[in-house]
Amino acid sequence: MNDWDDNTPIYLQLRNTVVRQIVQGRFAEGEVVPSVRQVAADEKINPITVSKAYQMLVDEGLLEKRRGVGMFVCPGAQAKSLDSERKAFIAEEWPRVVERIELLGLDPRQLLKGRD
Repeated sequence: MNDWDDNTPIYLQLRNTVVRQIVQGRFAEGEVVPSVRQVAADEKINPITVSKAYQMLVDEGLLEKRRGVGMFVCPGAQAKSLDSERKAFIAEEWPRVVERIELLGLDPRQLLKGRD
């Protein structure tokens, strides 16, 4: 799943990975997500770390616990995740991108043409 970044807590990285998978449709609404034990074993991390990431997602309304059954993606989670990720990008990442474009003296129109 991940090569962990030493500068960000693992639970946040795991949370972000699950959000990305929800946005991409890899975890569909109503679908069960891997168990805490399974993720901990696969990623070789502490189950408490996985539980903390999953609890954040429950608190955000993206996952729901079904006692004795597992953790499921909530209805509307994809749209909600996409909206929050877009807002976070615009607020946190985009200003750094604009600053870098300006620093390098790049023409934004030329950058957009480069995508074709």
